Order: sequence, then C-alpha cells, then structure tokens
Amino acid sequence: MFKANRLALAIAAASLSASVFAAPAGTVATVNGVAIPQAKSDAFVNDLAQRGQKDSPELRAKIKDELIKNEVVYQEAIKKGMDKSPEAMAQLDMLKQRIVIGAYINQYVKANPITDAELRKEYDKIKVNFGGKEYKARHILVATEAEAKAIIEDLKKGKKFDDLAKAKSMDKGSGSNGGDLGWSNPKNFVPEFGGALEKMPKGKISDPVKTQFGFHVIKLDDVRDAKGPSYDEVKPQLEQQIQGQRIQKLVDDLMKNAKIVQ
Repeated sequence: MFKANRLALAIAAASLSASVFAAPAGTVATVNGVAIPQAKSDAFVNDLAQRGQKDSPELRAKIKDELIKNEVVYQEAIKKGMDKSPEAMAQLDMLKQRIVIGAYINQYVKANPITDAELRKEYDKIKVNFGGKEYKARHILVATEAEAKAIIEDLKKGKKFDDLAKAKSMDKGSGSNGGDLGWSNPKNFVPEFGGALEKMPKGKISDPVKTQFGFHVIKLDDVRDAKGPSYDEVKPQLEQQIQGQRIQKLVDDLMKNAKIVQ
C-alpha cells in the first residue's frame, strides 16, 4: 500500500466527483487496460493551482504517479468487493447526496442572480448606522483605584503614557503598543468606558474609570466623524448575506411542503 500524503488525499477526494470531467482527449496512463484520462490530471492541476500550487512538470509528474497508484489500489479494492461493502456504499450515498445538493444549490444561485439594486437597498439599511463620532484613545488598566491614581500622578510629573502602559497595564494587547486602542466607536466598549470617552476633551487624561475589568486611566488622542465602509467595500459581504438568506428560505419552503414522519 502506498503511503498517503496531501497530494494523494486531494486526488483521492477529487476522484469521487470524477463524473464532472469532460471526455478525455488523451490518457495519462493505462492500468490493466483501464485508461486514466488526461482531463482528470488537468483538473487536479487546476484545483491545486487555485490553492497556490504552481503548475510545473514536477507537479504533473507527481499527480500522474498518484493517479496510477490510486487506480491500482482502486482496482484491487473492486476485486475484493469493497465497493459493495455496507460502509463504502453508505459513504458513497452520503457523498452523492452532498454533490447533488451542491449542484442543486449552484443551479438555484445561477438562476436567481442578486441585482445591484437589491445590494444597494441592503447597503442603505446599514448605512444609517455609520454616523456619530470615532475616538482614538489609549488606556492603562490596573487592578485598584490607588494604582490608577498613582499612574495619573506619574503622568503629571512628566512620565510618558506609552512607557507606563507597557510597564503597568494589565491589558497586555494594547499595553505592548503603548495602550493604543485605535479608532473605535464608544459603543464598542463597556458602558462605563465608552461613556467616559465621550465626555473627555481631546488630549486630556481621565480620572480613574472603574469597569468590570478593573480601573482605567484613559488618554483621548483624537476625535473624528465616523466614516463607514463604502458600497464597493461591503458589496461582497452583502451579496453573501443575501445569498445565504435566499438559500435558507429555499430550504425552509421545501421543509414546509415536505411530508416528514419521525
């Protein structure tokens, strides 16, 4: 038995859907009188190329070798009647069901394309949430109010916020970057933190702000009008979302009309 590897597994898996291949224009090899079509090799090359593999004589040689090995083992398995075993037949039935369902869904998607008008209508629904302000802030998170007040005193004495965040913040993610939280909507934070942020003047340091995580010392670097993503930026996600909703409705409708006994 040949040793399985990624290429072999990919070829073996793809072989299960070999019925999609066009009639072969040539053959890769013949195993015990059974021809392995060139089209099958080409299909595997294309599939691997889409995953980042570069088409090359070496890759084609490996594919050819694996196709021959697979055919040899497959023929032996047929001789042993493995294609008639309950386990194999059950798996083949499940695989056939998956392939047919996939073909049905693909046909439905092609027959019901999403229009630009539908996508723009969906975009207009979410665009209303793009308003408001965005805040660029830093914070230092500590366990006690006394620690937070001590940090504020250090800042008043001229110590750098970045250095104190790196040395003392319990939020190691932002702390390693000087406490930087980037541009954010206050609603993205817990209410106590977001509320304090909205009330702060730009460039100022907050008093200790208590949240469920501890005590925060916040510095507000800048404020700007919130700018949401453009239509073109979110179009792929909107299309995927609408398509998913349509497919779900299709399944729901089929379920409603089906006679199911459990």
